[in-house]
Formats: sequence, C-alpha cells, structure tokens
Amino acid sequence: MKIVKTVLVALVVLSITAVQAQKIKVTEGDLSFLKGQTEVLLEYDYSEMAVGKFDKEEDYVNKKVAEYNEAEAGKGDKWKDNWEADREGRFHPKFEELMNNYTAKADCNFDQTNIKAKYTLIVKLTFTEPGFNIGIMKKDAMINLEVKFVETENKENILAVITMTNVPGRGMGNDYDAGYRIQEAYAKGGKSLGAYLVKKAFK
Repeated sequence: MKIVKTVLVALVVLSITAVQAQKIKVTEGDLSFLKGQTEVLLEYDYSEMAVGKFDKEEDYVNKKVAEYNEAEAGKGDKWKDNWEADREGRFHPKFEELMNNYTAKADCNFDQTNIKAKYTLIVKLTFTEPGFNIGIMKKDAMINLEVKFVETENKENILAVITMTNVPGRGMGNDYDAGYRIQEAYAKGGKSLGAYLVKKAFK
C-alpha cells in the first residue's frame, strides 16, 4: 500500500510538471525589421546551458559518462558522443523544418547556410530537461530558449530578443529515448517560433 501511495504521489507531481504552460514573448526591441526579408542566418549557442538539476551542462555530462562507464566500459563515452551529435543530427534539423514550415508562408527561410543574410538569429539554449520514461512513470523533456536577432556583420547590434520557456518535448507513448524526447521539444520550439514570427513580424 505504501508503495502504491508513493507511486500515485509521484504521478501527481509529474502531471503538475507536465502542464506548465509554454510562454513566448519579446523582451527587448521589436520585430519590424524582419518584414520583407527572404532569408535569415541561423546559429545555435550552448555556452550557458543548464541541464536538469545541474547549472552547467559539463557537470551533467561528466556525471552521466562516469555512471555509464562504471556500468559498462566505454558506454559513457559512446553516450557523450551521441549527446553531442544529436544537435546537428536530430535537434537542429527538426527545429528548422518546423520553423520554416511556418515562415515559408511569409517567403522567409531560416537556415545555417544563409551566410549572406542581413540578419542572424541566434538560438541560445539556456536550459534542457531530458525527462524520463520508465514505463509506470514518465516526465516530458523541456527546453528554455533565448532567441536573439542581430546584424550578421555586427553581432553586437541586438535588434530583438525573444524568450521561450517551458517548451515541451513528448513522444507518442514509447518515448524511452532521451534524444527523441528532446528532439520533440526542438520541433515544438521551431513550430511555436515560426508561427509567432509570421503573426507578429511579417504582417
């Protein structure tokens, strides 16, 4: 009975966590400069990202590597390689695909190859919650972003800043892989940002 009560309490806590609302707002400048633009350079910044209970990503990674290597030699090193490779291999493509699905309506493309674009969008990851799924209990992934628009040739000139908090990442049932859950948070982030820009900047 005690175990059942503990599980029920945990499920309630996780349910409360899951319903935190995503928020998106302009915290600096305005988006009027985007009107008429057909391409924007896209960059990502992980330099100050917290992960889970860790203020520094490095501390989180070191802990996971040590735990996995202790369980099986080399497993932690492989996990670290995948953790880093997922950015270009899974997260960024999903973010850009979903974002451009919306901004295409305004004839504007956001891509890491648009080096001649007048403006650059820097997507700074400030927090990542990988979440978990152990069958009887699960916690969705979640990311916080600081989205900064700057001049490509003068990145000290900040034109606008958008904050995005509690961007959820959840799969359809069997989302046991943390990379998949986080990928879905990037997809949601790209979709939400694209829709926001079309509504607020390009009209």
